[in-house]
Amino acid sequence: MTETASSSSGRPKQARKLGFFGRIALFVRQVIGELRKVVTPTRQELVNYTLVVLAFVVVMMVVVFILDFLFGIGVGWVFGGSTTTK
Repeated sequence: MTETASSSSGRPKQARKLGFFGRIALFVRQVIGELRKVVTPTRQELVNYTLVVLAFVVVMMVVVFILDFLFGIGVGWVFGGSTTTK
């Protein structure tokens, strides 16, 4: 049977061999490496993304309004349209 690269706890072998501060340093190096991959959008891309999000929110508001209105009509039809008593 061959030994796998990770232990039963899910940590890679390298992290198990390092001490407490070594694991912290490894984590910081990995975070910095990931942050170097981040790409900042241009102004035009940011405006486009913002407009897409706002349009989606408006569409979802309309869908929720229509469903709420229809369910309100349905509940009024099932339980009677008037709640006043004589």
